[in-house]
Amino acid sequence: MAEPGLDACLDLFLNYLVVERGLSKNTLDAYGRDLARYLNFVDRHGRVFAEVVPADILRFLSELKQEGLSARSRARALVALRMFHKFLNGEGLVKGNPADRIEAPKSLKSLPDTLSPQEVERLLDAPQGEESLDYRDRAMLETLYATGLRVSELIGLRRVDVQLEVGYLVAFGKRSKQRIVPMGETALDSMRVYLQLARPFLDREAGSDHIFLNRSGQGLTRQGFWKIIKRRAQQAGIGKNITPHTLRHSFATHLLDNGADLRSVQMMLGHADISTTQIYTHVTRERLKKIHSLHHPRS
Repeated sequence: MAEPGLDACLDLFLNYLVVERGLSKNTLDAYGRDLARYLNFVDRHGRVFAEVVPADILRFLSELKQEGLSARSRARALVALRMFHKFLNGEGLVKGNPADRIEAPKSLKSLPDTLSPQEVERLLDAPQGEESLDYRDRAMLETLYATGLRVSELIGLRRVDVQLEVGYLVAFGKRSKQRIVPMGETALDSMRVYLQLARPFLDREAGSDHIFLNRSGQGLTRQGFWKIIKRRAQQAGIGKNITPHTLRHSFATHLLDNGADLRSVQMMLGHADISTTQIYTHVTRERLKKIHSLHHPRS
């Protein structure tokens, strides 16, 4: 069987990822960019996929490093290449997988940025007005810190997902995996006030199913919430570079600081692998080291 063209192979693979693997749009976009670079590399060297050998994969990864890609980005590209060549092999288009035995680039996991409990309090207190958007922003920030949701999960919440009577919400994470997360009384109170006083005004009887709405009565976008949290952080006088994920990181770190077990935090964050959650234990250890060096007389 003749090998299809490079672009045709990529199209087949991306379609497979959508239909068979159910990967998120963000992951698909990242893999698509990585593989587009790879196709360009293979084409520039006058090769077809059946001719690619491990040395070619290493040369491609070296080019990515020269272009300034981080070790983490290069490791992701290698994952994409492994999956791609495994797919081609499974379809009978090539034999073997030249990326299979290549070791991923080593990367030092960067510690996530977090807020101190005092900074969190200032941020959550920033929307002090009585306008509909103030009630909305208070409810969003309180919910984000109380649950550790990803921003896509937060803006994707629908009315049926929040169970105020029993105090939890249902989040739909990566690959549409569902998990139940407790909210806590403060977040519940903020949500109740928003739903009663502000959301009907924002909805304008349009009947939107989204919980959090913009001025036009439509569901918020990721970019829209990014602007909200930046503005509220500025109001709170917080100089750190805050992103929506900062509250998720703070949620996990503060839970562990106060004695929560790693497995419970993993479940609330929706991490498939507990090793992803373990990064927050490093944050806690680094904070303890800083406290020790600042306050111990022999540090």
